[in-house]
Amino acid sequence: MHLDETLLFKEQYMISENKPEDPLFYCFDYDTRSYQVNMNFQHFHQFYEIFIPLDQNCSHIIEGDYYALQPYDIVLLRPALLHKTEYPAGDPSRRLVIEFALPLRDGPADQLVRDALAPFGGECPIYRFHEEVRAQAFAHLNTIFRMSRQPVTPLVRLSIHCELLEFLAVLAQNVDNNIYKAEELSDSITHKVYSVTSYIHRHYASELSLEFLSKEFFISPYYLSHQFRRVTGFSLINYIQITRVRNAQQLLLYTDMKIADITTSCGFTSFSQFNRVFNKFCHVSPSQFRQNGEVGRIEAIPYEKKPSPGSSDGKRGIGTF
Repeated sequence: MHLDETLLFKEQYMISENKPEDPLFYCFDYDTRSYQVNMNFQHFHQFYEIFIPLDQNCSHIIEGDYYALQPYDIVLLRPALLHKTEYPAGDPSRRLVIEFALPLRDGPADQLVRDALAPFGGECPIYRFHEEVRAQAFAHLNTIFRMSRQPVTPLVRLSIHCELLEFLAVLAQNVDNNIYKAEELSDSITHKVYSVTSYIHRHYASELSLEFLSKEFFISPYYLSHQFRRVTGFSLINYIQITRVRNAQQLLLYTDMKIADITTSCGFTSFSQFNRVFNKFCHVSPSQFRQNGEVGRIEAIPYEKKPSPGSSDGKRGIGTF
């Protein structure tokens, strides 16, 4: 067990209650991750997630936007948000991932929980606090860690639940104290490529092409194509297709939309194109994917090996593109 003044930690340690599909669910996952297990494309899930790196700088890609992270930054990910972590080369990095779902109805107490969840909908998903606020928030996580080492009783489970709510409340109360500022990448072309990926995630339903994006970002088609593959590990066309498929997966799993409507809402020009692209990456048709209804039964979208891969903290996410 790692003990310091900031956050208690034990490698390969987990605290959990219920399953991800249950109305009340949480999982505190203490572990290490390294460059070698990085995920190549962004994943999503239907619960809330909090990611806290503990001892090394790393980065997070959220809906195509790049965020540089320092130890003890707090990443807040609302459901259905495409994201991945990128770990640096070298020794494994310690991190804490908190996944949870809370039942919400229409009572006064439920409104208080919604208020505590408000930071997940903020403009910036990364929170960085000065030591005093950080210590106040992490004190609740350390209490959860200590309680989990005791015999598990209904009272202990209730106390863990209450401490999690207290932690969320501290974050919500200190939104205005967030000192995180997005860092501009020193490599200007890498910065531009991430601007393109961000644009793709925001406009995937529109008509997109190499020619259009090269004009939009004032870069030659050849240079954009080459640098996009270097930075992301994907051709630009494949990246656009995968982003559309990811969003289609969400609609297939969690809505009753007709497949024909999903086709157009995700930027495909026809059902035959949608069916072909979906099969290419998922190895099943959209209707079979919806019928299976189980995240774990979908193998993955094959990827091109990239020189600087992204991560895989999303073991409960959709696929492993």
